[in-house]
Amino acid sequence: MSGTPASRSGRVRVLNVDDEPALTELLSVAVTEAGRRPCPALDGQTALRLARGCIPHAVVLDGMLPDLDGIQVLRRLRYEYPKLPVLMLTARDALEHRLDGLESGADDYVAKPFPLEEVVVRLRGLLHRAGAEETRADDSVRVIGDLVLAPKARKVHRDGTPIRLTVKGFDLLELLVYISGRRRKVDRGRAPMIHTVRGSGYAIRPVEEGR
Repeated sequence: MSGTPASRSGRVRVLNVDDEPALTELLSVAVTEAGRRPCPALDGQTALRLARGCIPHAVVLDGMLPDLDGIQVLRRLRYEYPKLPVLMLTARDALEHRLDGLESGADDYVAKPFPLEEVVVRLRGLLHRAGAEETRADDSVRVIGDLVLAPKARKVHRDGTPIRLTVKGFDLLELLVYISGRRRKVDRGRAPMIHTVRGSGYAIRPVEEGR
């Protein structure tokens, strides 16, 4: 099991490990929104078991876990997957722990508390350097019907025909496409919760009982 995880085909997988359920959920949402598949774990043993199942392309690993120490998990992962990129999460004042992590093979670290955007950017950099994303398409592209919007390239096509928009026009369309995507995911064949409010914008309302 010492091969490179990125050699397995399919969607890029990220093992995110933290003993705080809320943070693990946020990390999973951030990973999903970045177009990758999260494999969340709340402790070290679960993380090691999941790693053997999903074969991650990268790991976001908390340094303090309830069972195994994060460094122990890191060393075991390094033994099985020598080239696996690992981003460590550490307490801001845990300098010694960060140094131990780097000496044990961590590729990068982020000190808590941290903005999710920083984790996503650092993770993207690790994946790119590891070659896990070299052949991947732009995962930010959004498609609704025959409308295709590519935020990174700032291009819009409708039925294969390019559409020219001003900067503000593009930003507004991107927002509307994003809201439409969220609405489909949240509602998904059920009574709608996201509603258009004429003259105001959007609102989230609970579904009335009996509907």
